[in-house]
Parts: sequence; C-alpha cells; structure tokens
Amino acid sequence: MAKTKNNFTKKILTTLFLGLISGIAFIALREFLINTGNASIWRQINNILFADITQAGNENVIGLLFVVGQIFIRILQMLLIPLIFTSIVRAIEKIQDTGLLNNLAKKSFLNFGMLLSIALTLATIIGYSVYSLGWFQLSNLESIEIVESAANRSNPLLIILNAFNPNILGALGNNGNIIAVVVLALGIGVFMQRLRGKIEILSKAVDEVYLLTMKILDLVIIKFSPFAIYCLLVRTFAAYGVQYLRPAVIYMVVTTLTLLILLYIIFPTIVYVKTGLNPLTYIKKISKVAAFGFSTSSSAATLPLSQDTIIKDLGVDESIASFIVPLASTINMTGTAIMQVIATLFIASVGGYHVGIVEMVSILALTLVGSVSTPAAPGAGAILLFTIISGMNFSNPAALAAYSFILAINRPVEMLVTAVNVVDDSVTSLCVAHDLKQVDESAYNYININKSVGVN
Repeated sequence: MAKTKNNFTKKILTTLFLGLISGIAFIALREFLINTGNASIWRQINNILFADITQAGNENVIGLLFVVGQIFIRILQMLLIPLIFTSIVRAIEKIQDTGLLNNLAKKSFLNFGMLLSIALTLATIIGYSVYSLGWFQLSNLESIEIVESAANRSNPLLIILNAFNPNILGALGNNGNIIAVVVLALGIGVFMQRLRGKIEILSKAVDEVYLLTMKILDLVIIKFSPFAIYCLLVRTFAAYGVQYLRPAVIYMVVTTLTLLILLYIIFPTIVYVKTGLNPLTYIKKISKVAAFGFSTSSSAATLPLSQDTIIKDLGVDESIASFIVPLASTINMTGTAIMQVIATLFIASVGGYHVGIVEMVSILALTLVGSVSTPAAPGAGAILLFTIISGMNFSNPAALAAYSFILAINRPVEMLVTAVNVVDDSVTSLCVAHDLKQVDESAYNYININKSVGVN
C-alpha cells in the first residue's frame, strides 16, 4: 500500500513537471509562429489540441486536450455531490456521543475562522503595502477588451437563503450550490444519529453509496488522473501569449508569494504549534494533494484524494476527516480569500480609487462572505471578484479593464489558489483531531520511518 501511494505521488509530481515544461514550450512555439507570420499554423494547432469546443464558433474544432481534461473534471463533478452528502451523513451518524459531535463542530468552525483570519491579515499586509507603493499599474489597458459584467449583482445575504433549498432533489442535483448540499447533509446526519437503530435501510444505503463512490473515484484518480492532468496543464499554459504574461508580473508575483508564504510557512507552523507534529513530514505527505489541486484547479475534484490522504497518511480518524473535509472544501477558502483581496486592491489601484481603512474593512467583509460561498470549481473566483468590485463600486472603465485583464491571465494563479484551499482542509483536520485525541501518530510518521530504513 505504501509503495502504491509513493508511486502515485511520483506520477503526479512528474506529470506536473512535464505539463509545465510542455506548456511553456507551446507558449514559445505560439510566439515564434505568430512573430514569423505563421499565425495560421498556430490556429490549426490550437484547433486540433487546445480549442474549447463548447464556445460559439468552435463547431468544427477538435480540441483533443480540452476534451480529455473536461471528461476527467466532469466525472469528478458527477461524483461530487454523492461523496460530500454521504461523507457528512456517515460522519455524523457514526459519532455515538452527541457532546463529541457538538465539540467537533465548534472546534471545526473555530479553526476555519482562525485560518481565514490569518489569510486575510496576510493578504492585507502584503497587498496594501504594494498598493500604497503604487506598484499595481498597467500601461496597456487600451488593448484589453472590457468585460462589462461577469455576474448578476445580488444581495450577499442570498448566500444564507440559498443554503436552504426548498427541494431535496434540487439540492442534490445542483453542483453550483454545494452549501445547500452541506446543510442538507448536516440536518439529515443529525436526525439519523438521533434515530439510530430505527432507520437501518437508509443508513445502509448511505454507506453503500459512499463505498461505491469512493471505489469509482479511486479508479479514476489512480488510473486516469496523470494523463488528464497533463492535458489540463498543457492547455492552460498554451492558451497564454507573452503579451499577457509580461504586464502581469507584479500582480502574479505578489499573489503567488503571498500564497506560498501561507502554504509553506504558515500552515506547517500552525500544525507544529497546535499539534507538535513534524512539519516537514506534513509537507511531504500533503504535497501530492497540493499538486493534484494545482493541476485540476478544483477543490471539489481534489476532495477524494485529500480525504484519503488525511485519513491514511496523516492519521486523522475517519469520522473526524469525513466530517471536516467535505465541509472545509466548501467554506474554508483561504487561498481564494488571499487572491480576492490582492486582486481587488490591484483593480482599485488601476482604476484610481482610494482605499483607506473603511474601504479595506469593506473589502475584507465582502471577501469573507464571498469566499465562504465560492463553488469548489475552476473559474468560480472570477464571479466572486466581480461581486466584490461591484460592492465597492469600482466600476469605471479602467477598473473594468483591469478586471478583464485579470480574467485573461489569472488561470495560473487560480491553480495555486486551489492548492492552498485543499491543503488548509488538512490543517483544520489535523488540529481538530489532535485536540480530540483522534490522530494516529504512528500513521502520521509511517512513510518517513520506512524511508529511513529502506522499506517499501
């Protein structure tokens, strides 16, 4: 088993490396062909390999890498709701002690709040410093096609209302409103626990759906994911030209640096301070989850691997992980929060808007509410960002052009955002499980010990 896990980790990291190298190579090829007057050749390559076949006007393209990547993502999305629903219901139902359940919920939300507060504080310190220095500026806004609207303006309190779907089947059939699934699962789980022994058929059905879902996901992730991830990565990077990447340096560097500080310094430090566990072991074991999240750019798609790693590699009790991870994948979006704060400050700077203490507090409040409701899917951050800048009334042509610019170049940043989002689930799981004395430290150190003695 350990050997299989190690091989899968190596495959994912190798795929990540090869995908990045191939993507950069295609960027170079694209620029060479366009600059030498052979743009038509690049269009043919793009139509065969990279084109989005769902877009209007692309009825006759092939888009091989796009198709393979989308099949993989759609299979994971298809299994997302049954996994989240059954994981939460099973976790609650199997907790015998109601006091333990209340304690678990309280500690989970306190840790969610702590991590989001740390992320927002870090983003504010770094982002506002760069904003104050005037580094967030663009000189070629005239060439950017302005996106006037990307989402419907709506009352932020609708997040609460939408969490309660009036139709059970409607809640279970909508991947775009995962919070409603979580709320439904929490409610059913609590009542199933109270009725333990009286609804055995439903309990057995939930267990069987969970086992079936996990079996399918195991097959898809182990067998198909390396190839699919390669396709996703190559297409992502091949879609960008140098004309977008060059002016994006400051925004991308600042956001990336902030995310990496959280990922590799703050998260391991929290694990060490709150649990006393070796932070280097934590980084090694969680790296495959971060790589998978980076590659797919979807917290939802990464959830099965994340939950499996937290239980089997980090030694967190299954009942704890099955409760926290699906919940955290929906509302614990530290990476998203960081990106939104820095991106909003970037747009404010380009648009010439003043951001003082009052404005900064408003941005943080909108980000906090929005990050909790962000769907765990690629591109969801763009909708949240538009909601924030609309709420702040950053809507002059320069601000909208800056927003459009972010849409054009933000995919690599969103990939790293996802990596942070999926890793913070493990931080909460470890901290809460340690407080409840539900961490198997021998499992946590298992791979590290074996490596030291050369056992596979």
